[in-house]
Amino acid sequence: MKKGCKPKETQNKRSIPLPVLGNKEKDKGIADSKTSRWRAAALITLNLLMIAHIIQWRITGSTVSPIEPSEAMFTIQNGAVNAGFIFFALAILATLIFGRFVCGWGCHIVALQDFCAWLLKKIGMKPRPFRSRVLVYVPVLVAFYMFVWPTILKFFVKAENEPLFPGFTNHIITTDFWATFPPVAVAIPFLFICGFVTVYFLGSKGFCTYGCPYGGVFVFADKVAPGRIRVTEDCNECGHCTATCTSNVLVHAEVKEHGMVVDPGCMKCMDCVSVCPNDALYFGFGKPSVGTENKVARRYSLTWPEEIAAALVFFVSFMAAWDAYQMVAMLMALGIAIVTTFLAVKSWQLILSKQSSFYKFSLKTGGKVTVYGIAFLAFSGAWIGLNAHTGWINYNESRGRAAFESVAIPDELALAQVNPGQWLKGNEVETVKSGVEHFRTAASQGLFVNKVALPKLAWLEFLSGDPESATKTLSRSAEYQDGAEKALNLYYRGAILNRQGKHREALESLEKALNVRPDLIVAREERGVALWHLGKKNEAVDSWKAAVERNPRLVISANMISGAAELRGDNGEAVNFEKQADANTPNDPYFHWMLGLRLKDTGMKNLSEKHFELAARLNPAFRARQR
Repeated sequence: MKKGCKPKETQNKRSIPLPVLGNKEKDKGIADSKTSRWRAAALITLNLLMIAHIIQWRITGSTVSPIEPSEAMFTIQNGAVNAGFIFFALAILATLIFGRFVCGWGCHIVALQDFCAWLLKKIGMKPRPFRSRVLVYVPVLVAFYMFVWPTILKFFVKAENEPLFPGFTNHIITTDFWATFPPVAVAIPFLFICGFVTVYFLGSKGFCTYGCPYGGVFVFADKVAPGRIRVTEDCNECGHCTATCTSNVLVHAEVKEHGMVVDPGCMKCMDCVSVCPNDALYFGFGKPSVGTENKVARRYSLTWPEEIAAALVFFVSFMAAWDAYQMVAMLMALGIAIVTTFLAVKSWQLILSKQSSFYKFSLKTGGKVTVYGIAFLAFSGAWIGLNAHTGWINYNESRGRAAFESVAIPDELALAQVNPGQWLKGNEVETVKSGVEHFRTAASQGLFVNKVALPKLAWLEFLSGDPESATKTLSRSAEYQDGAEKALNLYYRGAILNRQGKHREALESLEKALNVRPDLIVAREERGVALWHLGKKNEAVDSWKAAVERNPRLVISANMISGAAELRGDNGEAVNFEKQADANTPNDPYFHWMLGLRLKDTGMKNLSEKHFELAARLNPAFRARQR
C-alpha cells in the first residue's frame, strides 16, 4: 500500500459517530447567564453616570470630587477628605460583609474588560487566562505602596512635632475635577490598554488579576467576608459554572473541595449561580474563607524559572513606562508592563518549544514557526522595543530632573545677571551640564513632547551660560502650555531677555504673560525694567507701583521706585520707598548682592552701591567679587 492511501474498502464511506455513555445533564449545552444582562445594565449605567458627572462639572464649574479609589491617597497623606475616599471606605466595608462584588458590578475598567471579552467571543475567540504564581501579588504590593508606604515613610522622616496623620479637611466639592487625572490624549490609550489589550493577551479581567491595586485591598477584605458563593448537595460537577466564570475561578473544583468559592478573585458576578442546571449554587452567608488553604490544583502558564524571569521583566518594563514623558500614570504603566511580560515570555516559549498556539492560531508546529508565529514575534518585538525606547527616554528625563532638583539657586539671584554661573558651587557645573545633555537627548529622541521637562531644560541651559538656548526653549514650552504655566514660561523668558539687553522682546513676552495671568506680579515688576530701558520711565514706575500695590513686600519694585524718584529729584518719595524696601529686605549677603546687581542694571548707582556694601559687611568674601 502506498503511503497516505486508504484501503479500497474504506474509501467513499462516511464515519459513523459512536454512542457515548455519560451523564445526560453534562451533555446539555451551557445555558446563557441570566444575571449577565443585569450586570451589563449596571455597568452601562455606571459609565453613563460618569459621563453625566463630567458634563455637569463642565457646565457648572464645580461638582463632587472624583469618585475614584485613588483619591484616597490624598486623604491619607494630606487629610483631604474627598468622594473617592468615602467611596473606597464604603466599598471595603461592603466587601467585608458581602465579598468582592463592587468590582464586578461597579467598576468602569471591568466594564471595558467584559466588553472586550464579549466582542472576542462574538468572533469565536474566547480569552484564555494567563496564570502566574508570582505576578498575582503585584496588586497587593502596589496597594501597599499607594496606601500604606507613605505613612510608614512619614513616620521615619517627619519633624519632631509633626503629627503622623494630618488634620482632615472637607474636599467633597471641587472646581478642578480633572486635576488628578491624565489628559484625554493619555486617558484614551490607558483605557484601551487596561480595558482591552490586557483581556486579549491575559484573559478576562486580566488587568484586575495583575494590575489593579484596589483589588489588592479587596482580596484581603473578601477573605473575611461571610458572604460567598456556596453549594448544595445537588451539584453533579458538570463544570458549567467554571466555563461561564469571567473571573477565571475554578468554581466547580473549589465548591467540591470547600463547599464554597474561596478564591478572592471571585467578583460575585453570579453567572455561575445563574447557569447551574441543578440550582446547586447560591450566594449565602456562613463560614468565611480566611484560614482556608485552597488545595485545588491549578495549571500555571509558567515554570518557576519562567516565573522569576517574568517578575524581572515586569519590574523593568514597569519602571520604563511609569511617568514616561511625565504623562504615563502608574495604572497605565502596570497594564503596559504585564502585557510586555506576557509577550516576552510567550515569545521565549515559542522559540524554545516545538508546538505553540495562541487562541486558534498555530504559531509553531513540528518545530517550524508558522506565518502566524512570525506575525506574533514581529508584534512582540515592536511592543517590547517601544517599551525599551520609552525606558531610555524615561531614564534621561529622570536624570535631567535629578540635576534640576539638585541645583538650588534662588531664582532672584540667578536672574540678577545674564550669566549666573558664578553662583554654582562644587560639582554643580558638571551637574548642570549633565542635566542639559540628558534633557536634550530625551527631547530629540522622544516620540512625544514632555511639556513639563521643557522649562527645566531651559533653566539648566540658562544656568550653564546659554541664555539664547534658554529663551528658545521657553518659547517652545509656552506653545504647549496654557494658564499659569504658560504665563510663567513667558515671564522667565522676558526676565532672561532683559538681562541680555533685548528689552523690546522682553516687553513683548512679559505683556503676553500678563494677558494670560494679570496677577503674576513678578512679570509686572520685570515689565517695568523693560520699559525703563526703552526710555518709557513713567510707564516703568507705574508698573512697579502697580506691583507694590498688589504686594507691599516686593523689595525689588520698591527699590526701583525709590531709585527712580531719587534720579528725578523727588527725595521724599525716594526715602519713603527705600524705607519700605529695607523693612522687608532679609539680612542676607546674597540678597543684598542681587539687589545691587538689579539696581546697577537700571542705572540707580547710589542704591546699588549701598547694597553691595551691605553684602560685603555681612560676608567679606563679596568685596573680592567683580561688580
